[in-house]
Amino acid sequence: MSNKVAVIQKPPVLLNRDKTIETALASIEEAASAGAELLVFPEAYIPGYPTWVWRLRPGDDMHLSGELHAKLRRNSVDLSGRHLQPIQESAARHHVTVVLGINEIDSDCSGSTLFNSVVVIGPDGSVLNRHRKLMPTNPERMVWGMGDAGGLRVVDTPVGRLGCLICWESYMPLARYALYAQGIDVFVNPTWDHGESCLVSLRHIAREGGCWVIGTATALQSCDVPDDVPERDRLFEAEEWINDGDAVVVAPNGKVAAGPLHRDKAILYAEIDAEAAKRARRSMDVAGHYARPDVFSFSVDRRLGRPAEFSD
Repeated sequence: MSNKVAVIQKPPVLLNRDKTIETALASIEEAASAGAELLVFPEAYIPGYPTWVWRLRPGDDMHLSGELHAKLRRNSVDLSGRHLQPIQESAARHHVTVVLGINEIDSDCSGSTLFNSVVVIGPDGSVLNRHRKLMPTNPERMVWGMGDAGGLRVVDTPVGRLGCLICWESYMPLARYALYAQGIDVFVNPTWDHGESCLVSLRHIAREGGCWVIGTATALQSCDVPDDVPERDRLFEAEEWINDGDAVVVAPNGKVAAGPLHRDKAILYAEIDAEAAKRARRSMDVAGHYARPDVFSFSVDRRLGRPAEFSD
């Protein structure tokens, strides 16, 4: 039985959580009306990927970096609050599964540290999983803390068993294997990466894991960046394509099933079938009959990494 998926690469309203949520709700409405059951948004979609970290060198204009980070912090998502409630209610109303990249603020401990996270919201509106990016890439470490393996999980959804790795986490062989070893059917890669090298990697993952692979960045131009973003015109050139998007769906045999959707602020649709993933692993199941646990050993510590424990 096939299921329709929607890969959404429309731009967020950068550094504005509430307006980006409104944009996401409109996309959910559009994709659900088109019959999609699984909706995938890009990395750090709410309130947008901090692309300025690749444009400001460390130590270069610390005041601007501080202003941008402060605005990002104020507009990040607190999962212990009600920030995602409108999206959860929309998912329940339309009976869809939503995979959504967020800038998450840790309100339980420090109240300041941000994480690059992805949440899976089920068709009943509940949060099925929250995964924090294990290793922010290069200058991203000036924005996000390192995540733990608490969300390195595959969860059941109406479209199959689904797991997520964020952007260059897909280059981490052990992180991929941790998902393969949980019977994954759909591997979702919300990302900021795009282009041919990214596509080659996603095709390899589909073949290696015997699973569907869905990837998308945000199709974003400088004209999509709001005027109230600090030093907007200094950071971005007029009419510049900041990110090409390149949403794609890859079948378990490694062949492209839909996309890439290049420089198009739209939604990519495709049909996927979880049974095709299970059939693909008949000849090579890297976490099953093709594994050698007598030779290789691997363990994952999924305990939550908390900086302090209090006993009263």
